[in-house]
Amino acid sequence: MKSLLNQILVMVLGALALSAHAAQRPNIIFVFTDDFGWGDLGSYGGKMVATPNLDRMAAEGVRFTQFYVASPICSPSRTGVTTGMFPARWRITSYLQDRKGNAACGQADFLDTNAPSVARLLQSSGYATAHFGKWHMGGGRDVTNAPHIKAYGFDEWASTWESPDPHPDLMATNWIWSPHDKVKRWDRTAFFVDWTLDFLKRHTNQPCYVNLWPDDTHTPFVPSPALKEKYKAGDDANSEAHFKGVLEEYDRQMGRLLDGLKQLGIATNTLVVFTGDNGPSPTYRQKRTAGLRGSKLSLYEGGTRLPLIVWWSGATPAGRVNERTVVNAVDLLPTFCRLAGAAVSPDIATKLDGEDLSTAFTGGEPKRSCAMFWEYGRNNQSFKYPAAASNRSPNVAVREGDWKLLVNADGSDAQLFDLGADVFETRNVAEANPQVTARLKQKALAWRKELP
Repeated sequence: MKSLLNQILVMVLGALALSAHAAQRPNIIFVFTDDFGWGDLGSYGGKMVATPNLDRMAAEGVRFTQFYVASPICSPSRTGVTTGMFPARWRITSYLQDRKGNAACGQADFLDTNAPSVARLLQSSGYATAHFGKWHMGGGRDVTNAPHIKAYGFDEWASTWESPDPHPDLMATNWIWSPHDKVKRWDRTAFFVDWTLDFLKRHTNQPCYVNLWPDDTHTPFVPSPALKEKYKAGDDANSEAHFKGVLEEYDRQMGRLLDGLKQLGIATNTLVVFTGDNGPSPTYRQKRTAGLRGSKLSLYEGGTRLPLIVWWSGATPAGRVNERTVVNAVDLLPTFCRLAGAAVSPDIATKLDGEDLSTAFTGGEPKRSCAMFWEYGRNNQSFKYPAAASNRSPNVAVREGDWKLLVNADGSDAQLFDLGADVFETRNVAEANPQVTARLKQKALAWRKELP
């Protein structure tokens, strides 16, 4: 009884804190890290390299242990956080590439501007909005008719090659990066942090929403010459040594972000949400997933379960670890709108797959009420899969409570895991739980069938 009363008290206090801070219209900075791993942070058990600044963020905020992205690959994952909907609803199921490759995947060339957009909703409610970093929801390669970033509700932007309007300082050649870029690859996160702090400084009389979406931790890993020497990195840009150098610098830049907010005097009214877009690749023998099965391109936990840190000085209880609330990336749109006091019209709200879990950001432990679904890999010719056979999953998945079921779209290879007892997905208990397996299999396949 005492434990229950304590939980109720925490939720009530969290709701009161939420109401108080929402009235101030907080700045929101959404840090979405490219190809990030559960084991990349010390606060999540990572041991590859020290991450003192991100660990400080966790120590001063709320760290979630059950956060999931909407897809194990970048473009659909980014679509999920932008729209609050499972990305396949908008015909984005793999990374966006050239027209021929998109057609082979059966997907669109870019995100439809008719889709909901968190930035557009916040912009319409009075927020100044900006996108700094990787876009990858249309544009680049031979897709020259992708809508401009402005069409999704952003006032300002500075993006990389995979966008309709890449910044010239990041694009000396027609590719992801070049040694001839004015801003070197190891300085990209610093470049985007500078843009973020400058944007906030120029909008002190208006609440701001900023996408800060760095891409340093996506291959190829290119550390500075000094960090390359520190980790004795050779010529292989995909090596563990190269990655360590990149991660050390990335962590340093996240420290610059937090320090910059304090120097601007806006830390107490700025919410920073830190996570990644999908699991890591390479995993370096699963070190980057801290032992979770899977990786980027996989529906096992290592491909979809990511760190989530919520830092909001004065609003989030310091050092809290939320192990109960299951959060999906599609929940961020309604959650951000609630925190910002931005209305979501009924015609949009009824389409969303996400739920408002905003009280979790101020110390509560709300329960997600609906099942979560994923899909990845509609054919064996156009979709890439993990190199490790044990990490390749069936191509449809559902999680309901602690149960997670994976199955192929043709109904084969059903795998059931009890994540409460087996987060590493080592024991397939489908045969031992036939009724649960049948129910979740039917639910997963029905969901998959309704998609475009």
